[in-house]
Amino acid sequence: MLAGAMLFGTAPVAAADETRDAQWPLTSFLSDQVWQKSTGKGVTVAVIDSAINGQHPDLQGNVLQGKSFIEGQRADQESTVDHGTSMASIIAGHGHGPGNSAGVKGLAPDAKILPVALPVTGETVDSTDLGPAIRYAVDAGASVINMSIVPSSISSSEEEAIAYAFKKNVLLVAGSGNEGMRLGSLASSPGVVAVGAVGENGRVWEDSNHGSALMLTAPGIHIRSAAASRQYRQATGTSDSTAYVSAAAALLRSKFPDLTAGQIANRLVKTAGMPPGMESKNLPDPYYGYGFIRPLRALTQDIPAGSKNGPLKAPEVQPSTGTGGANAASGGSQQAGDKKDDGLSIGVVVGIAAGVLIVVVIIVVVVVSRQKNRRNGPPPGGPGGWGGPGGSGGAPYPPNAYQQQAGPPGAYPSYPPQQPPPPQ
Repeated sequence: MLAGAMLFGTAPVAAADETRDAQWPLTSFLSDQVWQKSTGKGVTVAVIDSAINGQHPDLQGNVLQGKSFIEGQRADQESTVDHGTSMASIIAGHGHGPGNSAGVKGLAPDAKILPVALPVTGETVDSTDLGPAIRYAVDAGASVINMSIVPSSISSSEEEAIAYAFKKNVLLVAGSGNEGMRLGSLASSPGVVAVGAVGENGRVWEDSNHGSALMLTAPGIHIRSAAASRQYRQATGTSDSTAYVSAAAALLRSKFPDLTAGQIANRLVKTAGMPPGMESKNLPDPYYGYGFIRPLRALTQDIPAGSKNGPLKAPEVQPSTGTGGANAASGGSQQAGDKKDDGLSIGVVVGIAAGVLIVVVIIVVVVVSRQKNRRNGPPPGGPGGWGGPGGSGGAPYPPNAYQQQAGPPGAYPSYPPQQPPPPQ
C-alpha cells in the first residue's frame, strides 16, 4: 500500500509561485544554505513506486528511463498514477521558469531519479516484484533506494534482495505507513531506514506508524509535489517524509562519497532533532526514532564516520536452497498435497476410527449434561443473559482489548504543546 495519503485529489492547480511558496519543508531546512553545500549531483536515487512522468517541467532531464516490472519496458512515461512522480519531485525536482524559481523543487535538485515501476491498482502498489526491483536498482547504479510503499509482508526472496543491497553499500529508505499502527515488515527489516512523518512544528503526525525499528522522521504533512495526471498535488503521509530522507541521503552521498550507507545514516541520526521539551527522551523513540532530519547540520557538522554499518542492523538472511520466495511457498503447498495422496496402513485407519469414536462419546456426554443444567438452573449469564451482570464468565475484557495501541497510553496527548522546531 502506498505510504502517501492524498488530501486534495481534485484540488485546482496552484499558480507556480504559490506552489514553491507552499513547500514549507524547504524553508524549514534552510534549503538555500543546504544547496551551497550539496545539491545531490552525481547521485542516483531509485524510486520503487508507480512509474514516473519524466517529462514534467519540474523533472525533465533528471529522470532516467528505468524499468517497468509491469511490461518490462521503460518507467519514465507515466500519465495517470501520480504517486511515483510526486516522490521523484520531492527528491530531485528542479522547478522551471526563470532561474527555476517556479514549480516544485526537490531537496536534492541535481540528483538523478531511476524509476522502478511496480504494478499499480488505483494508488496501491503490488509489491510482488519488490525483490527483483531492489536488485535491478542496485545493479543499475542507485546508491539510495526510496520505497514509499508498505507491503503487507515480505518474502524470503525480498529479504535476500534487501541483504544484497546492504552488501552492495546501497541505502534503503522505507515509509513507516499511515495507520497509526505498528511498523510493517519492510520498515522493520534490518538494513532499512524506517521513516515517520512530522508536521511543520516538528511534531509527529498522529497516523504515522510507530515501533522500535523507526529510525527517523521528516516532513509529511501538507506536502506540495508534482504529479503525473496533472501539474501538482498536495498530500499527507509517510511517503513524502520517506522521499525527504532519501533526498537528504543523496545530498550526503554527493558530499561524502567515501562514506558507507551506514555512515550516511549515522550522520542523519547524529544530527536529528526533537521537538522542544522532548530532547531528554530516551532514543530511539518509537514515534520519532532519533528525531526529524536536519540536512544542513548533517552536511556541516564534524561527525566521526563511525562503524561501517552505523545505526543499521546488518541483515542476516540464509541463502535459499532450490526455489525461493513465492516458489518456495507454492512448493510447501505441493508437499502437503503429496502427503494427502499417500496411502494409510490398516492399523493407522483403525486407530483413527477409535479416536474419533471416543471424541464423539465425550461430546454427547457434555451436551446432555449442559442441557440438564439449563433445565434446572437460572438463565445463563444472570439476569442480563450472556455477558449480563451476575454472569459466571468472569470479568469482561476491557473495551477494544484487541485493538488498543501497543504504544504508551495517551502517547500523543502527553506530548507538550506544539511549537516550531528549533532553528537549524
